[in-house]
Amino acid sequence: MKKGIVIIIVLFSMFSCKKTEEKVEIKITKPKAKKVEFGFNYADFNVVQDTIKQGDSFGSIIQSQNIGNKKVYDIVEQVKDSFNVRTIRYNKPYTILRSKNKTNKIQVFIYQPDALTYYIIDFRDSIANAYKKVKPVTLKQKMIGGVLKSSLSETLGNNSVEAALANRITKVFSWSIDFFKLKKGDRYGLIFTERFINGKTYDGVEELQAAFFEYKGKIIYAFPFQKETSSGKVEYYDDQGKTLKNFFLKTPIKFSRITSKFTMNRFHPVQHRWKAHKGTDYAAPTGTPISTTASGVVEQTGYTAGNGNFVKVKHNGTYSTQYLHMSRILVRRGQRVTQGQKIGLVGSTGLASGPHVCYRFWKNGVQVDALRLNLPTGESLTGNDRERFLKEMEPLKMELDSIGNL
Repeated sequence: MKKGIVIIIVLFSMFSCKKTEEKVEIKITKPKAKKVEFGFNYADFNVVQDTIKQGDSFGSIIQSQNIGNKKVYDIVEQVKDSFNVRTIRYNKPYTILRSKNKTNKIQVFIYQPDALTYYIIDFRDSIANAYKKVKPVTLKQKMIGGVLKSSLSETLGNNSVEAALANRITKVFSWSIDFFKLKKGDRYGLIFTERFINGKTYDGVEELQAAFFEYKGKIIYAFPFQKETSSGKVEYYDDQGKTLKNFFLKTPIKFSRITSKFTMNRFHPVQHRWKAHKGTDYAAPTGTPISTTASGVVEQTGYTAGNGNFVKVKHNGTYSTQYLHMSRILVRRGQRVTQGQKIGLVGSTGLASGPHVCYRFWKNGVQVDALRLNLPTGESLTGNDRERFLKEMEPLKMELDSIGNL
């Protein structure tokens, strides 16, 4: 009896061990993700993706496909009201969707002129149809700020922001700040929106919503505001509702540096003698655009041995400005120009040791130092406009101050 019990226990143990040693493998098959783009499921087609090559045209691309009994000329005529085939440009991407059977017949042609828009030419009906589509865009707010450790462009780059925002910022503050005079350690704050196509593909900066920079120990704010909402025109104002747009721009060149200031006694680098220098020199590469710092009428253009190619603009009965050593003059005498308009290109004509513009300033017929003048400023918002502006501005200012450690 005892022997029988022992045999049963041994058999049970063997069975139990064998059971625990068995490995059960369970395979989980994940469903294959379907790629859907431009509203089409790529799994339903043979897909060809390419870019426009030199010499390509819509006709040559389509002709190389199986278009059945259709003719290229007829297709172009059928879609011309929605898609101008002549607008196809070199290096732009296109996609062809073909049938999955042996015929590989073209079903759809998709052309992308830019990251946001695309054209669909559908061949699946007896008559080709074309229509334009725009990808959905999402706007996301971004805030950066702190202390400048390098130039504005480098600071934006270090924060993964496109360089184009630097140009927008310098334009907004061009009446108030000379960005080459910003110093390391100056505080700043920026609030802006960025565009994302289909919620994920970055497409640049949409709007500068608020900004401030510390400049010469003073905090200068900028907030956008529409006085007339129906017009869509946006101007920038400081935190007190005063416009940033003054009568004169700070400099005639963006992103330049001062190499010589107004002085009555300077050693001339070309003539090698001491003489007055009644202007401010801004160095920049040859070909850099030179802008008039205020609106007015071109009073003189021409060339002299000392000035090289130059332009002089009369702004009103009090103020005139002159721009020397241009490589090229872009305006004519008597022409009316607006503030910020390109009037010439930087050069080194005349008595110049290198490419720069000598910026000269007249007040009541006397040459003066533009950097030391108290120039006319813009107007402030009043009444209901100011009240509405302050209400819109306040929450943005609080966010700016927090990110800029003010």
